[in-house]
Amino acid sequence: MGDWHAAVCEKLKLLYDRLKVDVFNSDYIQVDESTLPVIDNEKHRAVKGYMWVVRNANTGEVIFHYDLGSRSTEKALKLLKDYNGAIQTDGYQAYERFEGMKGKKMLGCWAHARRKFFDALTENKQLATEGIDFIAKLYHIEDQTKDLTNEQRAERRQKEAYPVIRDFEVWLQDTSCKVLKSGRMYKAIQYAYGLLPRLRRYVQDGRYNIDNNLIENVIRPLAIGRKNYLFCGNSDSAIRAGIVYSLIASCKASGVEPREWLENVLERMPYYETGKKNITELLPRNWKNNQTNRKLF
Repeated sequence: MGDWHAAVCEKLKLLYDRLKVDVFNSDYIQVDESTLPVIDNEKHRAVKGYMWVVRNANTGEVIFHYDLGSRSTEKALKLLKDYNGAIQTDGYQAYERFEGMKGKKMLGCWAHARRKFFDALTENKQLATEGIDFIAKLYHIEDQTKDLTNEQRAERRQKEAYPVIRDFEVWLQDTSCKVLKSGRMYKAIQYAYGLLPRLRRYVQDGRYNIDNNLIENVIRPLAIGRKNYLFCGNSDSAIRAGIVYSLIASCKASGVEPREWLENVLERMPYYETGKKNITELLPRNWKNNQTNRKLF
């Protein structure tokens, strides 16, 4: 059965590669990474690897990318060096290399900044609450603009949210000298202040999200997997897992039932492997919109 799975993934890799091209052709992506235990045959035990996840923020299509289990800056550069557009991430230091890089606009995640202040509540409830209240105002504005056009949303953000961010910046500067440098409150302040250039950029375009929560939702199946199948047997298995995760997540994003799609695609794949037919027709989003082309004959 393991061999069957490997053979199916080899077939699906053609689609995965095409999906990867489409995701990186988007002008706005979200990026995150999560742990994936993988058996190290030399150490004879599971070691902590990482799966990179890239989401097309415009369509919801997703790529899970495994590169020897590393989340190093080198791997981030390898993955994103040729991409041009907006990249939304958390504050992981590997992404700092892209700030100011030609062709890339880095966006931050206000949800991560907010979590730092929640972590500091037990240490300094008053100041942590003040920080949370600033961010709550930004989310309140987002709630009020959900039904607006992108242009209208950007205008409201610049008129209402940007002044809040400016006040928040002043508050961060004034508050940083009032707390211990070894405490959680100081770390929350430093985290938010260091990322402010990225955090404030979402006001520039109504398409940009205020946070990275949508991609974190996509990553949740990895956490479920860690509790169920526990680990991947080797690096090849992790790569195959990335292929399957990518295509099923993209099915869900496109409103496609994964099993129905998979059965139909595997039946039709031989007709596309020769290159005589356009394999992009089989990607979940295109497959859904091409109702008349699902039959073999």
